[in-house]
Amino acid sequence: QVQLVESGGGLVRPGGSLRLSCVASGGVFDIYVMGWYRQAPGKQRELVAAITNSDTTNYADSVKGRFTISRDNAKATVYLQMNNLQPEDTAAYYCNADPLPITWNSGSYYSASDYWGQGTQVTVSS
Repeated sequence: QVQLVESGGGLVRPGGSLRLSCVASGGVFDIYVMGWYRQAPGKQRELVAAITNSDTTNYADSVKGRFTISRDNAKATVYLQMNNLQPEDTAAYYCNADPLPITWNSGSYYSASDYWGQGTQVTVSS
């Protein structure tokens, strides 16, 4: 059973930065597609960014140029560096591990895996 633990959320002013981390255990980390998703109140959970084991990345249009996803397989950790944060980035951010990314090449990747972390809150406000 894969377990995912996120950290790094918090309150930040518009234009500020945060770095989220997600540590995985209980699985074979380096074969998974790892993703960050977010869910704001009243909205559906959406993909923010994902990364394959060969470091191919996929970003939501709304975060391109501002967010960077990376992974360290030796530490079984995936990161999300978030720069120039805006109020619309406010949400609970969740880490996901996807062992079978069947939609990766579809142009609209979204994980079907049940491996989720507990979430970390990001609030962008002045």
